[in-house]
Amino acid sequence: MNVADSELVEALLKREGYKPAPKLEDADAIFVNTCAIREHAEEKVHSQLGRYRKIKQRKRDVIIGVLGCMAQSLKHDLLENKPYVDIILGPDSYRKLPKILNRSQRDHSSQVDTTLSRFEVYDDLFPSRQEGINAWISIMRGCDKFCTFCIVPFTRGRERSRSVEGILAEVSQAVADGFVEVTLLGQNVNSYGRDLTTHLRTATPELADVQKVGSEWANDERRRARPLFADLLAAIGAVEGIQRVRFTSPHPKDLRTETISAMANTPTVCEHLHLPLQSGSDRVLAEMHRGYTADRYLRRVAEAKAGITDLAVTTDVIVGFPGESERDFTDTLEVAAEAGFDSAYTFIYSPRPGTEAAERQEEFVDHAVSVERFERLREVLIRSAALTHRNRVGKVEEVLVEGPAKRGNRLVTARTRQNKLVHLPARDGLRTGTYALARITDAATHYLYGEVIEVTAPPRHRRRIPVTVG
Repeated sequence: MNVADSELVEALLKREGYKPAPKLEDADAIFVNTCAIREHAEEKVHSQLGRYRKIKQRKRDVIIGVLGCMAQSLKHDLLENKPYVDIILGPDSYRKLPKILNRSQRDHSSQVDTTLSRFEVYDDLFPSRQEGINAWISIMRGCDKFCTFCIVPFTRGRERSRSVEGILAEVSQAVADGFVEVTLLGQNVNSYGRDLTTHLRTATPELADVQKVGSEWANDERRRARPLFADLLAAIGAVEGIQRVRFTSPHPKDLRTETISAMANTPTVCEHLHLPLQSGSDRVLAEMHRGYTADRYLRRVAEAKAGITDLAVTTDVIVGFPGESERDFTDTLEVAAEAGFDSAYTFIYSPRPGTEAAERQEEFVDHAVSVERFERLREVLIRSAALTHRNRVGKVEEVLVEGPAKRGNRLVTARTRQNKLVHLPARDGLRTGTYALARITDAATHYLYGEVIEVTAPPRHRRRIPVTVG
Protein backbone atom coordinates (compact mmCIF):
# COMPACT_ATOMS: atom_id res chain seq x y z
CA MET A 1 0.00 0.00 0.00
CA ASN A 2 2.91 2.33 0.71
CA VAL A 3 4.35 1.55 -2.74
CA ALA A 4 0.96 2.21 -4.38
CA ASP A 5 0.62 5.56 -2.61
CA SER A 6 4.17 6.51 -3.61
CA GLU A 7 3.35 5.76 -7.24
CA LEU A 8 0.24 7.93 -6.89
CA VAL A 9 2.26 10.84 -5.49
CA GLU A 10 4.79 10.50 -8.31
CA ALA A 11 1.98 10.65 -10.88
CA LEU A 12 0.58 13.82 -9.30
CA LEU A 13 3.96 15.53 -9.36
CA LYS A 14 4.76 14.45 -12.92
CA ARG A 15 1.42 15.82 -14.08
CA GLU A 16 2.53 19.21 -12.74
CA GLY A 17 5.82 19.09 -14.61
CA TYR A 18 8.13 17.72 -11.92
CA LYS A 19 10.47 14.87 -12.78
CA PRO A 20 12.47 12.39 -10.67
CA ALA A 21 15.99 13.47 -9.77
CA PRO A 22 18.78 11.13 -10.91
CA LYS A 23 20.35 11.23 -7.43
CA LEU A 24 19.07 12.15 -3.99
CA GLU A 25 21.63 14.95 -3.68
CA ASP A 26 20.39 16.51 -6.96
CA ALA A 27 16.75 16.79 -5.84
CA ASP A 28 14.96 20.08 -5.23
CA ALA A 29 12.43 18.25 -3.06
CA ILE A 30 12.77 15.00 -1.08
CA PHE A 31 9.74 13.14 0.22
CA VAL A 32 9.59 10.12 2.48
CA ASN A 33 6.29 8.24 2.35
CA THR A 34 5.82 6.71 5.75
CA CYS A 35 4.20 3.79 7.55
CA ALA A 36 3.32 3.89 11.25
CA ILE A 37 2.03 0.36 11.78
CA ARG A 38 5.10 -0.74 13.77
CA GLU A 39 7.76 1.08 15.77
CA HIS A 40 10.55 -0.25 13.56
CA ALA A 41 9.05 1.50 10.53
CA GLU A 42 9.07 4.81 12.40
CA GLU A 43 12.67 4.30 13.48
CA LYS A 44 13.70 3.86 9.84
CA VAL A 45 11.96 7.11 8.90
CA HIS A 46 13.73 9.06 11.67
CA SER A 47 17.02 7.66 10.41
CA GLN A 48 16.25 8.70 6.84
CA LEU A 49 15.25 12.19 7.95
CA GLY A 50 18.62 12.55 9.65
CA ARG A 51 20.25 11.84 6.30
CA TYR A 52 18.04 14.37 4.53
CA ARG A 53 18.86 16.99 7.16
CA LYS A 54 22.55 16.74 6.24
CA ILE A 55 21.64 17.33 2.60
CA LYS A 56 19.65 20.41 3.59
CA GLN A 57 22.58 21.77 5.57
CA ARG A 58 24.59 21.74 2.32
CA LYS A 59 21.70 22.78 0.09
CA ARG A 60 19.47 25.17 2.02
CA ASP A 61 16.67 25.48 -0.56
CA VAL A 62 15.87 21.77 -0.76
CA ILE A 63 12.33 20.94 0.39
CA ILE A 64 11.91 17.98 2.77
CA GLY A 65 8.48 16.43 3.16
CA VAL A 66 6.99 13.68 5.31
CA LEU A 67 3.95 11.99 3.75
CA GLY A 68 1.59 9.25 4.81
CA CYS A 69 0.68 7.64 8.11
CA MET A 70 3.56 8.98 10.21
CA ALA A 71 2.72 12.50 9.08
CA GLN A 72 -0.79 11.85 10.37
CA SER A 73 0.16 10.33 13.72
CA LEU A 74 3.33 12.27 14.62
CA LYS A 75 2.80 15.70 13.10
CA HIS A 76 3.25 17.51 16.43
CA ASP A 77 6.50 15.67 17.15
CA LEU A 78 7.78 16.48 13.66
CA LEU A 79 6.88 20.15 13.99
CA GLU A 80 8.53 20.48 17.39
CA ASN A 81 11.64 18.34 16.93
CA LYS A 82 12.38 18.42 13.20
CA PRO A 83 12.07 22.06 12.09
CA TYR A 84 13.93 21.24 8.87
CA VAL A 85 10.86 19.31 7.64
CA ASP A 86 8.97 21.70 5.33
CA ILE A 87 5.89 19.68 4.39
CA ILE A 88 3.78 17.30 6.50
CA LEU A 89 1.00 15.69 4.49
CA GLY A 90 -1.41 12.93 5.53
CA PRO A 91 -2.57 10.12 3.20
CA ASP A 92 -5.84 11.88 2.28
CA SER A 93 -4.14 15.12 1.19
CA TYR A 94 -1.94 13.99 -1.70
CA ARG A 95 -3.97 15.97 -4.28
CA LYS A 96 -2.84 19.15 -2.57
CA LEU A 97 0.86 18.31 -2.79
CA PRO A 98 1.71 20.21 -6.01
CA LYS A 99 0.18 23.46 -4.71
CA ILE A 100 1.67 22.97 -1.26
CA LEU A 101 5.08 22.28 -2.77
CA ASN A 102 4.89 25.44 -4.89
CA ARG A 103 3.84 27.49 -1.85
CA SER A 104 6.65 26.08 0.28
CA GLN A 105 9.23 26.85 -2.40
CA ARG A 106 7.86 30.38 -2.81
CA ASP A 107 7.29 31.34 0.82
CA HIS A 108 9.93 29.17 2.52
CA SER A 109 7.29 28.26 5.09
CA SER A 110 6.20 24.98 6.67
CA GLN A 111 3.05 23.45 5.21
CA VAL A 112 0.88 20.96 7.11
CA ASP A 113 -2.30 19.18 6.01
CA THR A 114 -3.36 16.01 7.82
CA THR A 115 -7.11 16.27 7.31
CA LEU A 116 -8.80 12.87 7.15
CA SER A 117 -11.49 12.51 4.49
CA ARG A 118 -14.65 10.39 4.39
CA PHE A 119 -14.66 10.52 0.59
CA GLU A 120 -11.14 10.67 -0.90
CA VAL A 121 -10.21 7.49 -2.76
CA TYR A 122 -8.20 9.00 -5.68
CA ASP A 123 -10.55 7.18 -8.04
CA ASP A 124 -9.66 9.32 -11.07
CA LEU A 125 -5.87 9.23 -10.56
CA PHE A 126 -3.71 6.43 -11.91
CA PRO A 127 -0.27 5.80 -10.36
CA SER A 128 2.99 6.29 -12.21
CA ARG A 129 4.38 2.84 -12.98
CA GLN A 130 7.57 2.58 -15.00
CA GLU A 131 8.58 -1.04 -14.86
CA GLY A 132 7.89 -4.42 -13.32
CA ILE A 133 5.41 -7.23 -13.75
CA ASN A 134 2.98 -6.50 -10.91
CA ALA A 135 0.68 -3.48 -10.62
CA TRP A 136 -0.45 -2.56 -7.11
CA ILE A 137 -4.06 -1.33 -7.33
CA SER A 138 -5.75 0.22 -4.32
CA ILE A 139 -9.46 -0.64 -4.26
CA MET A 140 -10.34 1.11 -1.00
CA ARG A 141 -8.87 3.20 1.77
CA GLY A 142 -9.17 3.25 5.55
CA CYS A 143 -10.50 0.69 8.00
CA ASP A 144 -13.55 0.40 10.28
CA LYS A 145 -12.37 -2.50 12.43
CA PHE A 146 -10.52 -0.56 15.18
CA CYS A 147 -8.48 -3.52 16.40
CA THR A 148 -7.01 -2.46 19.72
CA PHE A 149 -3.39 -2.87 18.56
CA CYS A 150 -3.74 -1.06 15.23
CA ILE A 151 -3.15 2.60 14.36
CA VAL A 152 -4.53 2.40 10.80
CA PRO A 153 -8.08 3.75 11.44
CA PHE A 154 -6.51 6.79 13.11
CA THR A 155 -3.97 7.47 10.36
CA ARG A 156 -5.94 6.44 7.24
CA GLY A 157 -9.52 7.11 8.33
CA ARG A 158 -12.72 5.15 7.86
CA GLU A 159 -13.43 2.66 5.10
CA ARG A 160 -14.41 4.04 1.72
CA SER A 161 -14.37 2.18 -1.57
CA ARG A 162 -13.39 3.18 -5.07
CA SER A 163 -15.95 2.68 -7.82
CA VAL A 164 -16.01 -0.58 -9.75
CA GLU A 165 -15.68 1.48 -12.95
CA GLY A 166 -12.55 3.27 -11.69
CA ILE A 167 -10.86 0.04 -10.60
CA LEU A 168 -11.63 -1.75 -13.87
CA ALA A 169 -10.31 1.22 -15.83
CA GLU A 170 -7.04 1.12 -13.89
CA VAL A 171 -6.73 -2.65 -14.34
CA SER A 172 -7.29 -2.26 -18.09
CA GLN A 173 -4.69 0.50 -18.26
CA ALA A 174 -2.18 -1.63 -16.33
CA VAL A 175 -2.69 -4.51 -18.75
CA ALA A 176 -2.34 -2.16 -21.73
CA ASP A 177 0.92 -0.91 -20.22
CA GLY A 178 2.24 -4.47 -20.15
CA PHE A 179 1.75 -5.46 -16.51
CA VAL A 180 0.86 -9.14 -16.40
CA GLU A 181 -0.26 -9.32 -12.76
CA VAL A 182 -2.32 -7.06 -10.50
CA THR A 183 -2.56 -7.07 -6.72
CA LEU A 184 -5.66 -5.49 -5.19
CA LEU A 185 -4.98 -3.57 -1.99
CA GLY A 186 -7.09 -2.65 1.02
CA GLN A 187 -6.89 -2.78 4.78
CA ASN A 188 -9.82 -5.20 4.60
CA VAL A 189 -10.60 -6.09 1.00
CA ASN A 190 -13.46 -8.34 2.13
CA SER A 191 -15.40 -5.20 3.08
CA TYR A 192 -14.96 -3.62 -0.35
CA GLY A 193 -18.18 -1.98 -1.56
CA ARG A 194 -20.19 -2.29 1.65
CA ASP A 195 -20.18 1.50 1.99
CA LEU A 196 -21.23 1.95 -1.65
CA THR A 197 -24.18 -0.42 -1.41
CA THR A 198 -25.26 1.08 1.91
CA HIS A 199 -25.63 4.48 0.25
CA LEU A 200 -27.17 3.28 -3.03
CA ARG A 201 -30.12 1.16 -1.99
CA THR A 202 -32.51 2.96 -4.34
CA ALA A 203 -35.35 1.20 -6.14
CA THR A 204 -34.24 2.08 -9.67
CA PRO A 205 -30.50 2.20 -10.36
CA GLU A 206 -29.20 5.07 -12.44
CA LEU A 207 -26.21 4.78 -14.75
CA ALA A 208 -23.95 6.43 -12.17
CA ASP A 209 -24.99 3.81 -9.64
CA VAL A 210 -24.09 0.97 -12.00
CA GLN A 211 -20.69 2.55 -12.65
CA LYS A 212 -20.04 2.75 -8.92
CA VAL A 213 -21.16 -0.69 -7.84
CA GLY A 214 -21.28 -2.80 -10.99
CA SER A 215 -24.25 -4.26 -12.86
CA GLU A 216 -24.56 -7.45 -10.80
CA TRP A 217 -25.52 -5.65 -7.60
CA ALA A 218 -27.36 -2.76 -9.29
CA ASN A 219 -29.65 -5.19 -11.14
CA ASP A 220 -30.37 -7.29 -8.03
CA GLU A 221 -34.01 -6.71 -7.08
CA ARG A 222 -33.24 -6.99 -3.36
CA ARG A 223 -30.27 -4.58 -3.53
CA ARG A 224 -29.11 -5.55 -0.05
CA ALA A 225 -26.25 -3.63 1.54
CA ARG A 226 -23.34 -6.05 1.23
CA PRO A 227 -19.68 -6.22 0.24
CA LEU A 228 -18.90 -6.37 -3.48
CA PHE A 229 -15.50 -8.03 -3.35
CA ALA A 230 -16.65 -11.29 -4.93
CA ASP A 231 -18.32 -9.33 -7.75
CA LEU A 232 -15.15 -7.30 -8.23
CA LEU A 233 -12.93 -10.38 -8.49
CA ALA A 234 -15.17 -11.83 -11.19
CA ALA A 235 -15.27 -8.52 -13.09
CA ILE A 236 -11.48 -8.09 -13.00
CA GLY A 237 -11.02 -11.70 -14.09
CA ALA A 238 -13.04 -10.87 -17.21
CA VAL A 239 -10.73 -7.99 -18.26
CA GLU A 240 -9.09 -8.95 -21.53
CA GLY A 241 -5.39 -9.68 -21.17
CA ILE A 242 -5.30 -10.09 -17.39
CA GLN A 243 -3.24 -13.13 -16.40
CA ARG A 244 -2.92 -13.13 -12.60
CA VAL A 245 -4.96 -11.45 -9.87
CA ARG A 246 -3.88 -11.31 -6.23
CA PHE A 247 -5.20 -9.37 -3.24
CA THR A 248 -4.25 -8.40 0.29
CA SER A 249 -5.43 -8.36 2.98
CA PRO A 250 -8.78 -9.91 3.83
CA HIS A 251 -10.18 -9.96 7.37
CA PRO A 252 -11.24 -13.40 8.67
CA LYS A 253 -14.45 -11.99 10.14
CA ASP A 254 -15.65 -10.91 6.69
CA LEU A 255 -14.44 -13.81 4.52
CA ARG A 256 -17.65 -14.86 2.81
CA THR A 257 -18.58 -18.01 0.91
CA GLU A 258 -19.15 -16.02 -2.29
CA THR A 259 -15.57 -14.72 -2.15
CA ILE A 260 -14.24 -18.27 -1.90
CA SER A 261 -16.46 -19.23 -4.84
CA ALA A 262 -15.24 -16.25 -6.87
CA MET A 263 -11.64 -17.26 -6.21
CA ALA A 264 -12.37 -20.83 -7.26
CA ASN A 265 -14.36 -19.91 -10.37
CA THR A 266 -12.23 -17.05 -11.72
CA PRO A 267 -9.23 -18.67 -13.45
CA THR A 268 -7.00 -15.59 -13.22
CA VAL A 269 -7.37 -15.29 -9.42
CA CYS A 270 -4.36 -16.98 -7.84
CA GLU A 271 -4.67 -19.84 -5.36
CA HIS A 272 -3.26 -17.89 -2.44
CA LEU A 273 -5.10 -16.53 0.58
CA HIS A 274 -3.39 -14.32 3.14
CA LEU A 275 -5.64 -14.49 6.21
CA PRO A 276 -4.26 -12.74 9.33
CA LEU A 277 -4.79 -14.82 12.47
CA GLN A 278 -3.03 -12.49 14.97
CA SER A 279 -3.69 -14.87 17.90
CA GLY A 280 -5.03 -18.36 18.52
CA SER A 281 -6.43 -17.46 21.94
CA ASP A 282 -10.13 -16.61 22.05
CA ARG A 283 -9.53 -14.36 25.05
CA VAL A 284 -6.80 -12.41 23.30
CA LEU A 285 -8.78 -12.23 20.05
CA ALA A 286 -11.68 -10.71 21.99
CA GLU A 287 -9.36 -8.15 23.61
CA MET A 288 -7.93 -7.36 20.18
CA HIS A 289 -11.54 -6.75 18.95
CA ARG A 290 -10.97 -9.15 16.06
CA GLY A 291 -14.57 -10.37 15.89
CA TYR A 292 -13.91 -14.11 15.50
CA THR A 293 -12.82 -17.10 17.57
CA ALA A 294 -10.01 -19.53 16.83
CA ASP A 295 -12.57 -22.18 15.88
CA ARG A 296 -14.32 -19.83 13.46
CA TYR A 297 -10.97 -18.93 11.92
CA LEU A 298 -10.04 -22.60 11.40
CA ARG A 299 -13.46 -23.29 9.85
CA ARG A 300 -12.90 -20.43 7.39
CA VAL A 301 -9.51 -21.87 6.45
CA ALA A 302 -11.01 -25.34 6.02
CA GLU A 303 -13.83 -23.96 3.86
CA ALA A 304 -11.35 -22.09 1.66
CA LYS A 305 -9.11 -25.12 1.21
CA ALA A 306 -12.11 -27.31 0.41
CA GLY A 307 -13.42 -24.84 -2.15
CA ILE A 308 -10.18 -23.82 -3.88
CA THR A 309 -7.95 -26.52 -5.34
CA ASP A 310 -4.28 -26.36 -4.26
CA LEU A 311 -4.78 -23.26 -2.08
CA ALA A 312 -1.84 -21.82 -0.13
CA VAL A 313 -2.73 -20.01 3.10
CA THR A 314 -0.43 -17.50 4.78
CA THR A 315 -1.00 -15.40 7.86
CA ASP A 316 0.12 -12.76 10.37
CA VAL A 317 0.63 -13.51 14.09
CA ILE A 318 1.37 -11.13 16.96
CA VAL A 319 3.29 -12.44 19.98
CA GLY A 320 3.22 -10.73 23.36
CA PHE A 321 -0.05 -8.81 23.13
CA PRO A 322 -0.71 -7.09 26.50
CA GLY A 323 -1.87 -9.64 29.03
CA GLU A 324 -0.99 -12.68 26.88
CA SER A 325 -0.52 -15.63 29.22
CA GLU A 326 1.37 -18.85 28.60
CA ARG A 327 -2.00 -20.56 28.09
CA ASP A 328 -2.98 -17.95 25.50
CA PHE A 329 0.29 -18.47 23.67
CA THR A 330 -0.09 -22.27 23.77
CA ASP A 331 -3.50 -21.82 22.11
CA THR A 332 -1.76 -19.86 19.34
CA LEU A 333 0.78 -22.65 18.84
CA GLU A 334 -2.02 -25.21 18.59
CA VAL A 335 -4.02 -23.18 16.05
CA ALA A 336 -0.90 -22.49 13.96
CA ALA A 337 -0.07 -26.20 13.90
CA GLU A 338 -3.64 -27.19 12.96
CA ALA A 339 -3.92 -24.56 10.21
CA GLY A 340 -0.72 -25.76 8.53
CA PHE A 341 0.24 -22.37 7.11
CA ASP A 342 2.43 -22.15 4.04
CA SER A 343 4.22 -19.18 5.60
CA ALA A 344 3.62 -16.47 8.16
CA TYR A 345 4.69 -12.98 9.13
CA THR A 346 5.31 -12.99 12.88
CA PHE A 347 5.70 -9.89 15.03
CA ILE A 348 6.42 -9.08 18.64
CA TYR A 349 3.73 -6.68 19.82
CA SER A 350 4.65 -3.06 19.14
CA PRO A 351 2.61 -0.47 21.10
CA ARG A 352 1.16 2.25 18.88
CA PRO A 353 0.44 5.51 20.74
CA GLY A 354 -3.25 6.35 20.61
CA THR A 355 -4.46 2.77 20.40
CA GLU A 356 -6.39 1.05 23.19
CA ALA A 357 -3.80 -1.68 23.75
CA ALA A 358 -0.98 0.84 24.17
CA GLU A 359 -2.72 2.17 27.30
CA ARG A 360 -2.39 -1.21 29.04
CA GLN A 361 1.25 -0.73 29.99
CA GLU A 362 0.89 -2.60 33.27
CA GLU A 363 0.01 -5.71 31.24
CA PHE A 364 2.89 -5.51 28.76
CA VAL A 365 4.62 -8.86 28.39
CA ASP A 366 8.31 -8.87 29.32
CA HIS A 367 10.38 -8.52 26.15
CA ALA A 368 12.52 -11.58 26.96
CA VAL A 369 9.35 -13.67 27.35
CA SER A 370 8.02 -12.35 24.02
CA VAL A 371 11.29 -13.20 22.28
CA GLU A 372 11.24 -16.74 23.68
CA ARG A 373 7.64 -17.22 22.55
CA PHE A 374 8.46 -15.73 19.16
CA GLU A 375 11.14 -18.40 18.63
CA ARG A 376 8.84 -21.22 19.72
CA LEU A 377 6.13 -20.03 17.33
CA ARG A 378 8.69 -19.69 14.56
CA GLU A 379 9.68 -23.35 14.98
CA VAL A 380 6.05 -24.47 14.56
CA LEU A 381 5.58 -22.28 11.50
CA ILE A 382 8.85 -23.44 9.93
CA ARG A 383 7.77 -27.08 10.31
CA SER A 384 4.46 -26.33 8.58
CA ALA A 385 6.13 -24.38 5.78
CA ALA A 386 8.75 -27.09 5.23
CA LEU A 387 6.02 -29.75 5.02
CA THR A 388 3.92 -27.78 2.51
CA HIS A 389 7.04 -27.22 0.39
CA ARG A 390 8.16 -30.84 0.49
CA ASN A 391 4.71 -31.83 -0.73
CA ARG A 392 5.29 -29.74 -3.87
CA VAL A 393 8.43 -31.60 -4.94
CA GLY A 394 7.76 -33.40 -8.21
CA LYS A 395 4.82 -31.18 -9.16
CA VAL A 396 4.73 -29.09 -12.33
CA GLU A 397 3.96 -25.46 -11.57
CA GLU A 398 3.14 -22.44 -13.71
CA VAL A 399 5.74 -19.82 -12.76
CA LEU A 400 6.27 -16.17 -13.61
CA VAL A 401 9.92 -15.06 -13.77
CA GLU A 402 10.67 -12.04 -11.58
CA GLY A 403 14.38 -11.57 -12.30
CA PRO A 404 17.86 -12.67 -11.22
CA ALA A 405 17.96 -14.53 -7.91
CA LYS A 406 19.78 -13.02 -4.96
CA ARG A 407 21.28 -16.43 -4.25
CA GLY A 408 23.61 -16.44 -7.26
CA ASN A 409 24.02 -15.18 -10.80
CA ARG A 410 23.29 -18.61 -12.28
CA LEU A 411 19.72 -18.59 -10.96
CA VAL A 412 16.55 -16.67 -11.70
CA THR A 413 13.65 -16.26 -9.31
CA ALA A 414 10.09 -17.04 -10.35
CA ARG A 415 6.80 -17.19 -8.46
CA THR A 416 4.04 -19.76 -8.55
CA ARG A 417 0.33 -18.96 -8.47
CA GLN A 418 0.46 -19.92 -4.78
CA ASN A 419 2.93 -17.04 -4.24
CA LYS A 420 5.89 -19.36 -3.65
CA LEU A 421 9.38 -18.37 -4.77
CA VAL A 422 11.11 -20.84 -7.09
CA HIS A 423 14.80 -20.64 -7.99
CA LEU A 424 15.49 -21.84 -11.54
CA PRO A 425 18.75 -22.31 -13.46
CA ALA A 426 19.30 -19.24 -15.61
CA ARG A 427 19.08 -19.81 -19.34
CA ASP A 428 18.27 -17.93 -22.54
CA GLY A 429 14.65 -16.86 -22.74
CA LEU A 430 14.02 -16.62 -18.99
CA ARG A 431 13.77 -12.87 -18.83
CA THR A 432 11.63 -11.01 -16.30
CA GLY A 433 7.96 -11.46 -17.17
CA THR A 434 8.37 -14.87 -18.81
CA TYR A 435 5.74 -17.52 -18.07
CA ALA A 436 6.98 -21.09 -17.91
CA LEU A 437 6.14 -24.54 -16.65
CA ALA A 438 8.65 -25.79 -14.09
CA ARG A 439 9.04 -29.07 -12.27
CA ILE A 440 9.83 -28.62 -8.57
CA THR A 441 13.00 -30.54 -7.75
CA ASP A 442 13.79 -29.56 -4.16
CA ALA A 443 12.37 -27.57 -1.26
CA ALA A 444 13.65 -25.28 1.47
CA THR A 445 11.65 -23.53 4.16
CA HIS A 446 11.13 -20.25 2.33
CA TYR A 447 11.56 -21.18 -1.33
CA LEU A 448 11.62 -24.00 -3.86
CA TYR A 449 14.04 -25.17 -6.54
CA GLY A 450 12.92 -26.21 -9.99
CA GLU A 451 13.81 -26.89 -13.59
CA VAL A 452 12.10 -25.36 -16.61
CA ILE A 453 10.10 -27.75 -18.75
CA GLU A 454 8.66 -25.27 -21.20
CA VAL A 455 8.44 -21.52 -21.75
CA THR A 456 4.73 -20.83 -22.28
CA ALA A 457 4.70 -17.06 -22.85
CA PRO A 458 7.43 -14.46 -23.46
CA PRO A 459 7.68 -11.24 -21.45
CA ARG A 460 5.20 -8.50 -22.27
CA HIS A 461 5.84 -6.13 -19.35
CA ARG A 462 7.05 -2.61 -19.95
CA ARG A 463 10.73 -1.98 -19.32
CA ARG A 464 12.43 1.31 -18.51
CA ILE A 465 15.00 2.03 -21.23
CA PRO A 466 17.79 4.42 -20.15
CA VAL A 467 18.39 7.31 -22.53
CA THR A 468 21.79 8.97 -22.78
CA VAL A 469 21.95 12.49 -24.17
CA GLY A 470 25.23 13.18 -25.95
